[in-house]
Amino acid sequence: MQLHPFRATIPNLKFITSPDAFFSSVKEDYLEYAASGFFQTTEQPALYIYQIEKHGRVFSGLVAGVDMDRNSDREIIPHEQTLSTKEQRQIHLLLKRKATVKPILLTYETVNGINFLLHELCQNEPLLAVSFRGEKERHIIWALKDPDKIQQIQTLFDQQVPRVYIADGHHRCATARRLSNGQQSSPYGRTICALFPTTDLEIHDFNRLIEAFTSISPTFFMAQLSRYCIIEYLSSPQKPDRKHELVLYLNEEWYRLRWKRSVFERFHQETLDALLMNELILRDILGIKDVSNSPRIDYIEGPKGLEGLKRGVDKNNNNIGIALYPVQTHELFKLANERVILPPKSTWFEPRLINGLINYQYM
Repeated sequence: MQLHPFRATIPNLKFITSPDAFFSSVKEDYLEYAASGFFQTTEQPALYIYQIEKHGRVFSGLVAGVDMDRNSDREIIPHEQTLSTKEQRQIHLLLKRKATVKPILLTYETVNGINFLLHELCQNEPLLAVSFRGEKERHIIWALKDPDKIQQIQTLFDQQVPRVYIADGHHRCATARRLSNGQQSSPYGRTICALFPTTDLEIHDFNRLIEAFTSISPTFFMAQLSRYCIIEYLSSPQKPDRKHELVLYLNEEWYRLRWKRSVFERFHQETLDALLMNELILRDILGIKDVSNSPRIDYIEGPKGLEGLKRGVDKNNNNIGIALYPVQTHELFKLANERVILPPKSTWFEPRLINGLINYQYM
């Protein structure tokens, strides 16, 4: 994996009195903020150590420039299908800003030598540090300018990290590849990525809010669902606690769903629940043929809990909520290596990077 130093555009923290408010609006207002002097560009190209303190844990990674040429898909492995509407929005934003305001988040199998080196290099004064009250987390960035240390990191990644996996940023990665047109010489031929080892990321569930009862009744839905699932009433909300278990919220009641044996006579036992759900529930029962374009599906990230799913369902009597068991790291890597593309929003990674903390100006 080849990494490149770059000149970062970073916020001028002297002008920012409310980080929560400022950084929550950077995605849409970056150009206006930049024109007003809220950002400055570093003089010397560098690699950057990005650290997040959250819930008593410290997550550490590296931010670097990465080429988006024709061969990049051999090293940067996707695992999720993109949503065409969201990809279109990303293209519009990138062409408008001519800047990336959040690195693509990549993960790789942990290499102890890289971990030790990053820990050693982040003992000095950071380039910037920002605390966020809403998320109760702190983001810290160090600039690594020493040519020998940069070479050491580049060599470690080149020799010990043959491939990385997209954790967050499938749409940004697809946009960068589309705009670069596979040409490294393109202005968009290089973007910035944050590379975190798997030990410094957590995978959470990504749940579904579905408009179900546009043409069928809840009774018909449950009858059809019983063809595929063992349905158990729950007296209180509970997340799925194992693979092949889902939780359904419908008409203010909770149900545990387990796939019937007949499902596994038709599909492989290792098939992910999101794929089974799309095929059997969304397509066969609800008539949703293309999950990548359907306006009937919204996605609720796992950290919002079942309460977040419940709120979405309770707003509309036509809605149902389905909670999934999170994909495990070994499953994700295995499927990605086999080039199996999962449905959109199959995984939610924590912690999340912040828009606007470290940016890359294209021209």
